[in-house]
Amino acid sequence: MDQSQAPVLEALAAYHANGHAVFTPPGHKQGRGADERVVRVLGADVFRADVLATGGLDDRLSTRGILEHAQALMAEAVGAEHTFFSTCGSSLSVKAAMLAVAGPHEQLAVGRDAHKSVVAGLILAGIRPLWVDPQWDPDLHLAHPPSADAFARVLAEHPEARGALVTSPTPYGTCAALKAVAEVCHAHDRPLIVDEAWGAHLPFHPDLPTWAMDAGADVCVTSVHKMGSGLEQSSVFHLQGRRVDPAVLKQCEDLLGTTSPSVLVHAALDGWRRQMVQHGRALYDRTLALAGDVRRRIEELDGLHVHSRDDFCAPHRAFDLDPLQVIIDVTGLGSTGYRAGDWLRSHHQVDLHVCDHRRISAQLTHADTPATTARLLAALEELTDVADRLRPGPAVDVPDPRDLRLEQVMLPRDAFFGATEQVPIGKASGRIAAEMLTPYPPGIPAALPGERLNDAVVAYLHSGVQAGMLVPDAADTALESVRVAVED
Repeated sequence: MDQSQAPVLEALAAYHANGHAVFTPPGHKQGRGADERVVRVLGADVFRADVLATGGLDDRLSTRGILEHAQALMAEAVGAEHTFFSTCGSSLSVKAAMLAVAGPHEQLAVGRDAHKSVVAGLILAGIRPLWVDPQWDPDLHLAHPPSADAFARVLAEHPEARGALVTSPTPYGTCAALKAVAEVCHAHDRPLIVDEAWGAHLPFHPDLPTWAMDAGADVCVTSVHKMGSGLEQSSVFHLQGRRVDPAVLKQCEDLLGTTSPSVLVHAALDGWRRQMVQHGRALYDRTLALAGDVRRRIEELDGLHVHSRDDFCAPHRAFDLDPLQVIIDVTGLGSTGYRAGDWLRSHHQVDLHVCDHRRISAQLTHADTPATTARLLAALEELTDVADRLRPGPAVDVPDPRDLRLEQVMLPRDAFFGATEQVPIGKASGRIAAEMLTPYPPGIPAALPGERLNDAVVAYLHSGVQAGMLVPDAADTALESVRVAVED
């Protein structure tokens, strides 16, 4: 196929050139009805590009096959057999993949370090999770993706399981041994879903971790807005092999997705694919070199430590590491990642990604330059100079990894939709959670519906919120109370 083409972008240009008179949604009619104050902030071109996908960009019957052509180009570019675009983020894509593999009360082996969107999929579908333990680092208090052996044990114990789901890379950049995990699943003739939301860039440079399709995964979900040039909410999911029917996967996406997909999102996805095919290798040559320099220079700052493969990759830890996720341990400053991240934003307007009880992270992409990283480095240097103002960091009661693994006593769906009550945080231990309690970012639930809370997790979450942790999905975000299941 001609990878220099960008079917959605080209169709949008043709649509404008043809001067259509629009009597369909969207109601702003190419921006003519938009408030001038809104246009001054968003720009006129945003509204001009906001057209209907069907009955606008393409005709009523989609006879030009514009979207299908763009998806086929994407599939070829990354070596997949089928690719589907989503304008509802990977939160939708991963749910569609789960529904295509397992149904109500069927079992799915899932890494317990899964994103909250995976848990939402379990709730919506009524799937019974078979939790696969991550590889815990008790010293760094960090979870790495589960091992292939861990998946092998779960699938051997539960041959009726419909498939498996693993998250790789994690928001901390650590990666699973995907080829080995895929081989385990395929030995049982079961599909592997990879939530690779943080890995859209991986197919485009050999020095990056192996991406899911190359490793043999059956379905791979990527968030192009995270590490690529897509707009927010842009996601793609890829499929290969015979274990998941592409028609079923597409129907599951249609079941969950919007009937009004954004042409803006589709166009950006289309253009990003072309950019990566034509220039991705050179862009990531430069970006990887820049990341190496940034890592070295941060490591030279007093009180800061940049986690590397030596910290994260070892037996019983992660298999690989994406060097573009720059994870910085700030414990040497005597404060928390919450305080450090807030200070950097308020004093230097530097926005970071993950801020936890001991770390901050800076995500680098092909869009970064020496100018952007110089601003980051200058801010971090001043952070070390003013660290005494951020001390002492409020203590967070981080449990032993064994205490973090709660017992799943009800289906997530049953706990979430069943009878519930709100109880004071002091009375939550021993009760069954009826909501997700998710430190965000990175968005991995510490407790989820159907798990029985214990003292350690309750203390962790309560002390974390007091120290600056965000738990946005709790009914009571201050975590003075918790929603639990009513038990007989």
